[in-house]
Amino acid sequence: MKALFLSAYAAVSHRVWADGLVQAFPEVEWTRLELAPRHFSWRIRANPLLWHLEDDEVLSQSYELVVATSMVDLATLVGLHPQLGRAHKVVYFHENQFAFPRSSHQTPRPEPAMVNLYAALAADKVVFNSRYNRDSFFEGVRTFLARMPDRPKIGPRLERLAATTEVLPVPLTDRPSSADSGPTISAADKRPGRRIVWNHRWEYDKNPVDFFAALARLVEWGVAFEVAVMGQQFRDRPEVFDQAREWLGDRVVCWGEQSPAAYRGWLASADIVVSTTHHEFQGLAIMEAVAHGCLPLVPDRLCFPDYYARIYRYPGDVESLAIRLAEWLDDPASRPAPPDAVQWRWSAWRQRYRDALGV
Repeated sequence: MKALFLSAYAAVSHRVWADGLVQAFPEVEWTRLELAPRHFSWRIRANPLLWHLEDDEVLSQSYELVVATSMVDLATLVGLHPQLGRAHKVVYFHENQFAFPRSSHQTPRPEPAMVNLYAALAADKVVFNSRYNRDSFFEGVRTFLARMPDRPKIGPRLERLAATTEVLPVPLTDRPSSADSGPTISAADKRPGRRIVWNHRWEYDKNPVDFFAALARLVEWGVAFEVAVMGQQFRDRPEVFDQAREWLGDRVVCWGEQSPAAYRGWLASADIVVSTTHHEFQGLAIMEAVAHGCLPLVPDRLCFPDYYARIYRYPGDVESLAIRLAEWLDDPASRPAPPDAVQWRWSAWRQRYRDALGV
């Protein structure tokens, strides 16, 4: 089977998924077209034009399967290359623009959301990585279209589309290779039970303000802890990171972006992984930490109820997070056992993916 894989904004988590997909189905002859994750507004609107001009020969071939992320303007691409319409077309939603939070300096624009909607309508199969992603997409589409002057009657079409969607998470690698084990962390380097890890993008939507506010409460209460703060950084980052680095002092054991091996090593050395995010459609970073033995503490919102029992969720405010952290740090016996990460690995999801792709 010949398959074309399209990713219009190949962020880290998107590449992880794409690599896993290709590795899971080696019998498929994959061709990949991916655009670097920058200039979002241009990428999401111009990806058909970029590929049409630069990869016309690739797009002009015949494929039995086309897999595209939701940022791909698949409807326009099929219009430019009609033979792609004859393939089985699967669109995968890592996120959806209808539920994406905006910062105060961003002006809402309809184009990204419309690209998501057109991609879903052009697909033969639509897959979401969580129920929250799926439900917020359909709710967002209805709210969005209700504001249009013409009030299109899309309800029946959306109902048919919703009935044929699937929820398939981005799976974790089945078994890490020797190169995935990371640096050796000695028993002396790890203070048992006291290491908290943050491993998210350093951006406003991940809500670092609440995370550091909760740590400040722990300092006020005299709760002993240490923290590893990792994750992807950008030129513009919230000021709270620099401020927190100063007052956290020697409680910090790791700070900033790490190599893949070092990242995995620090996860393996940690005890509790925390999220305070305002935006999450699956939370791959939390799952990776759990796979390395961390106990998750996540807000009771967004995608997290899909994947974590109530014992791992806090109401979502700073005070509740700080109280739960203090309890787990001061009384290790109060902690539940970590979730079993085997349920998120490729071995558990390969057949469902096979059915969705028609491989």
